[in-house]
Amino acid sequence: MNRKKTLPCLLAALLLTGFTAAGAANVTDKCNPHTENDMEKLELTSEWDKVFPQSDKVNHSKVTFHNRYGITLVADLYVPKQAVGKLAAIAVSGPFGAVKEQSSGLYAQTLAERGFLTLAFDPSFTGESGGQPRYVASPDINTEDFCAAVDYLSTRDDVDPERIGILGICGWGGMALNAAAIDTRIKATVTSTMYDMSRVTANGYFDSMDADQRYELRRQLNAQRTADYRNGSYERAGGVVDPLPADAPQFVKDYYAYYKTPRGYHKRSLNSNDGWNKTSALSFLNMPILTYSNEIRSAVLMIHGDKAHSCYFSRDAFKKLTGDNKELLLIPGANHTDLYDNLKVIPFDRIESFFREYLK
Repeated sequence: MNRKKTLPCLLAALLLTGFTAAGAANVTDKCNPHTENDMEKLELTSEWDKVFPQSDKVNHSKVTFHNRYGITLVADLYVPKQAVGKLAAIAVSGPFGAVKEQSSGLYAQTLAERGFLTLAFDPSFTGESGGQPRYVASPDINTEDFCAAVDYLSTRDDVDPERIGILGICGWGGMALNAAAIDTRIKATVTSTMYDMSRVTANGYFDSMDADQRYELRRQLNAQRTADYRNGSYERAGGVVDPLPADAPQFVKDYYAYYKTPRGYHKRSLNSNDGWNKTSALSFLNMPILTYSNEIRSAVLMIHGDKAHSCYFSRDAFKKLTGDNKELLLIPGANHTDLYDNLKVIPFDRIESFFREYLK
């Protein structure tokens, strides 16, 4: 086996399937009956349990809303103190495999400090949000989650429905672009350190996976489907690899430094713990999410660290965008996870000015 050739392919499933060179624990999650009542019996925390400190400049509350598939989503709502009138609003989610108590909440709270009403939500099947089975990702449903957040914001008395934007981090950057392509109510979109989850799942990192390797991944995943159905449980992929192998690529070390340490660890985070269901990768293998991104007419700002292993996702996605209201902002020297929580690196001034320009 050519290790140099196969490693990127194996790493393609790092956060989604768990088929990594280092291996992943076989953790199971019991399948539950798909009754509406069972799906939506949600237990919400009341204490502040974010990985970042609470701001005294905004009011925070927990809210729920539903998507078109009947799944109840849970979100943290951040409203500037002394806010008056109808505000511009921003829905935030990501990174892929994270929860709202991590990076998305930090972005939302910071933008609320700057005058926006913001919403950081847990996607379907994850965190405090509803949906069964748990720990499933879907290019369709997760795009819908952003649109459902727009539904909710559009109907609030304190939000101007003509001034709504979205912000997606990591894999939810791709979902945000996909949502912007279908939802004309979205007036401005920011992606930060974006992943194209369809591309990385189907092609491997750096497009290193060939058709034979893709077929082998399909074979493994479909065998897992059979095993899951027989066992009545969904095998989990494992989150960020732990313990960290000495020869792990630098970006895997960067993930570990965020998800597995006090800096970013959260008990409900998939990446911090047992990861996604292994079979979550199946739909991403067949369903490209950015097919119609060239038809996005609203404004888009794409942000990426120029040293990030994932930078090629933003570079290539940006090439497909059309119109003079699109911008690619590369942050010199920044890696992928710098844009998760490094306040000295995340360009909040530019994010704010972008939203103020297009949400007016």
